[in-house]
Amino acid sequence: MPVSAMYVQPNCTDFKSVARALTIVENDLQGADELLKGLTFIKNAPVIGITGPPGAGKSTLVNALIGHLLAGEKKIAVLAIDPTSPFNFGSLLGDRIRMATHFNHPDIFIRSIAARGSLGGLSAKTIEMTDVLRASGFDYVLVETVGVGQSEVEVAGLADLTFLVLVPESGDEVQNMKSGLMEIADAFIINKADRDGAELFANNLAKIIHQSGGDNTPVFKTVATKDEGLAEVAGYIASAGHKRNSRKEFLLAEKAYRIIQQKRMQDVDKKKLQQEIAEAMLEGPFNLYAFAGKYF
Repeated sequence: MPVSAMYVQPNCTDFKSVARALTIVENDLQGADELLKGLTFIKNAPVIGITGPPGAGKSTLVNALIGHLLAGEKKIAVLAIDPTSPFNFGSLLGDRIRMATHFNHPDIFIRSIAARGSLGGLSAKTIEMTDVLRASGFDYVLVETVGVGQSEVEVAGLADLTFLVLVPESGDEVQNMKSGLMEIADAFIINKADRDGAELFANNLAKIIHQSGGDNTPVFKTVATKDEGLAEVAGYIASAGHKRNSRKEFLLAEKAYRIIQQKRMQDVDKKKLQQEIAEAMLEGPFNLYAFAGKYF
């Protein structure tokens, strides 16, 4: 039986089928296109994006949040994206360690993937794998993205509900945020809120949001390591997760753009590109634009 016929519609009650489908899609194995084109979305599970700068405690927060979302026999999928090294293209994929509490839970599926060179962690493969999870029948799909500055805006092309996670020390960073980064968040989470200055930071952030026109954008204070404040976040997800996203057309356009971009660039191999550049530099004066012109 062809690979595509075996795994057209993975099921959240069978994690092996979900894992195999993700592997086929992630590695572009035979049948990947047919699998994606055959996906149907019955539950229309909301995609929850968790983004923010490194050190904000996103993985710990997701780990604590899962416990609250499990109520009512819900099934949850987590796609944790680790940064890819620009030098050896490797990735630590350490989120499974930080989410070890739920790793063997029968209703929780966790998959770690590399960012594949996308600064915001949103590659076409991330979009495709997220859709596989959505079609598998999970009630919630959580995507934890790499947070490296302005590139968090990329998650707006993936998630139905986006949380921007910050810490009390993020005051100067928030002051310098561009409007685009503020606009992507449906809600803000100040994690590690037991630190000094958390209350002041929360008040200042609320003022900035108000000035940006986000009067209905909530600001949550959490201490993920102590499971404090996560019940409120889970409640917000439950109430807002299935509402129509006002940015739906924008989100779909972003997804389509990434997928088209990947297909058009699939014959460009970064490792081979580095090797060719190294060889070209040895041959004499190197001009980046003349070199890149060979690919146009």
